[in-house]
Order: sequence, then C-alpha cells, then structure tokens
Amino acid sequence: MEKLYFTDQIEIYYDTENNWLYVNWIGFQTTQSVKDGCGKILEYMVSEACTKILNDNTLVEGMWSGAAKWGADVWFPDLRAHGLQAFAWIYSPSMLSRLSTDKTLTHAHQPSYIQTFDDPEEAKAWLKIV
Repeated sequence: MEKLYFTDQIEIYYDTENNWLYVNWIGFQTTQSVKDGCGKILEYMVSEACTKILNDNTLVEGMWSGAAKWGADVWFPDLRAHGLQAFAWIYSPSMLSRLSTDKTLTHAHQPSYIQTFDDPEEAKAWLKIV
C-alpha cells in the first residue's frame, strides 16, 4: 500500500493490489476534522482514479454526528459524481461513533453502494465482488 496522506486523525492509502483507497480514521473526530478528512478522501479518489473506498473507523472514538448530515447531503453525492461505486464502512467499537455512522446513513437513505461491517475481512471481500 502506498501512503498518500496522514495526520493525527486520518491516514489515506492507495491499495495498489485492489485499486481502492484505504482510509484509517484515528481517535476523536470533530465536525471540522471529518470535513477536512473527507475532502482529502475525495481528492485522492479522483487523483488515483479509484471507484472503491475501504473506510475504517476501528480506531475512532466518540461522537462525530455533527458532520452526519453534511456527509449524506454533500460528501457522498460528490463522491458519486466523481465515480464512486462502492464504499465499505468498518464500524468503530465505540457505540457513539457507531451511532454517528448510522445517522449519516439514515440521512443518505441507506444507499446500496454503502455497506457497513464489523469485520474488516468481510468489508474487503464485499469490495472485491462489487
């Protein structure tokens, strides 16, 4: 994997073998850190010509639901407009983070191109077949 971008709150990699972005979110997130990180994901999805994203929230702690509606109304439509076909979202073990993920998906009307997982291997397997 090729590391494209990193801060204390997010790491973005290009998985050369699978031609997708792997995004590792870390720690507590704010509305601004989510928006900034999401902007970088879109930027690298376009520059690497990826159509799939493995979005890993395993290390995320706490609530970040302030960004949920923005993610559903702005970010996911932008990703789709730039070619996103599949988004595998690995839940955080933190219940507050899980609730934030679910709130985003509720606002996005549960589109079929986004799937949530507890197991990273299941998320990867799904991305490989869609």
